[in-house]
Order: sequence, then C-alpha cells, then structure tokens
Amino acid sequence: MKKKGLLLLVVVLAFGMILAACGSSKDQGSSSTSSSGSSGSKDSKTIIVGADTTFPPFESEVAGKVSGFDIDMIKDIAKKEGYKVQLKTMSFDGIIPALQSGQIDVAVAGITIKTSRMKNVDFSDAYYKSGLSVLVKKDSKFKSVNDLKGHLVATKKATSSVDYLKDHGFKDSDIKQFKDINDAYQALENGGAEAVVFDNPVNIDFTNKKDNVKIIGGLLTGEYYGIAVSKKKSDELLDKINDGLAGLKDDGTYKKLFSKYLGGDMNGYVKEVKKPEDVAVED
Repeated sequence: MKKKGLLLLVVVLAFGMILAACGSSKDQGSSSTSSSGSSGSKDSKTIIVGADTTFPPFESEVAGKVSGFDIDMIKDIAKKEGYKVQLKTMSFDGIIPALQSGQIDVAVAGITIKTSRMKNVDFSDAYYKSGLSVLVKKDSKFKSVNDLKGHLVATKKATSSVDYLKDHGFKDSDIKQFKDINDAYQALENGGAEAVVFDNPVNIDFTNKKDNVKIIGGLLTGEYYGIAVSKKKSDELLDKINDGLAGLKDDGTYKKLFSKYLGGDMNGYVKEVKKPEDVAVED
C-alpha cells in the first residue's frame, strides 16, 4: 500500500513538472510577441510622402515608376537623415487635406509656400524659386496675360495660378481647370484653350518637348516651393528635413538635380536659407 502511495506521489509530481514546463513555454511565446512589437518601432523611421505625379520635371510617373526633381530630392534628404520613404501618389488638391488628417507625413509637388497653406501645414526652407508664366501657340497674337482677358485660359486645379487669374480680373467661366496639367496643355494644342498659365519651369519643360508653343511676357509672380510637413508630426521631422536640404546643398547633390531635370537652368536655385515665413505668398 505504501509503495502504491509513493508511486502515485511520484506520478503527480512528474505531471506537475510537465505543466510548469508548458507554462514556461507559453510565457516565452508571449515575450517573443512583445519583442516583435517593439522591433516594429523601426517603422517610425519611415516617412509617408505624398506626391502629385502630374508636375514634370518635378514629379512624373511613367510605366508605374515615379521620378523627378522633388522625388530625388526627398529621397536624398531622407537617406541623409536616416529615414526611409514610402511614396503615396495623389491629386494635388488632395495633398493638404491628406497632411491635415495625418494620412501622409510629408508632401512634395512643387508646392508654393503660401500664408493660407501655412495655417494648415508646416513648410521646410524654400528649395526652388519659381513664378507663373503664360504659354501660347507659336502663331498666337497674344503678347501678355492682359491680352487674354475674355479668352479661355487653361491651368491646373487648386494651384496658385488659379488664384492669380481670379485676382487679376479673370472670370471663373474663362478659367478652365484640370487635375492634370498635361490635360491643360492638350487643351491648348487642340484649340480648347488659348493659353496655359502655370509654373514657369513646367512650361519650360513643355516647350522643350514641343516646337509649336512659346512663352510670352516675363514671370507674372515670384514664388518659392517648399516641402510640406504635417502639423501632426513633431518639430523634429521638420528640423531633419531642413538639415538634410542644407546637406544636399553642401555636398553638391542639390545642384546636380538642376542639371538632371532642368537642363542646367539655375534660375530657380536657392543659395541662401529662405525661411517659409519670409517668402510666403500672401493670399
């Protein structure tokens, strides 16, 4: 009887040790999951960058590949500052709302630094000096933007060119707005509009591709592009972007972008540090 009781005690103790071992194994699994979760914090070094790909040579998309001045620039800045870039393409008029809602962290799209936009997003230091110009057909009779009043003018929706036209007496019915600037150029070529008013570097890019158009008059405005940053992000990200931009200027990468995408045209080169509050366009 005693032997049986002793044997039973040994079996119970052995079973208890097996249960304890199983419990220890489960605890290790839970710890592993937690560790995996903490390793996911590396995602915080990835910035989601919104881009409108209908703004050549700053952004364009061919066969699913996004490229351009802005794209190279933000990738080079990110690399210099230890970030990875996740690109998210969208229409220009959706960029500011996406930044406000936190869907994206940063945006590049040849975005003019404007006082109204600064209420909703933060801007980096200026990286390109631009302006609006007027594009017409080579045989056009028009000499300046004032000659175009009462005629149909094409441009891109939600851009500073729309503001300019409205502020200078153009009726809404005479402003034909497109989501894609290429559609505005097509309207000009097909006779659906008599001029395109848009950012000068993009107009120049189009004239380099077509021999039946020309730019008339001088620049209508002077404005600066900046990298837009969501106000939901910490100031650290904005500081890192500005540091990275300064680094690209110092090592010559910034200058190379003008050769690669603008045919060496340095008119938009921003040598000094231009703070957004100092160059913002009033509207």
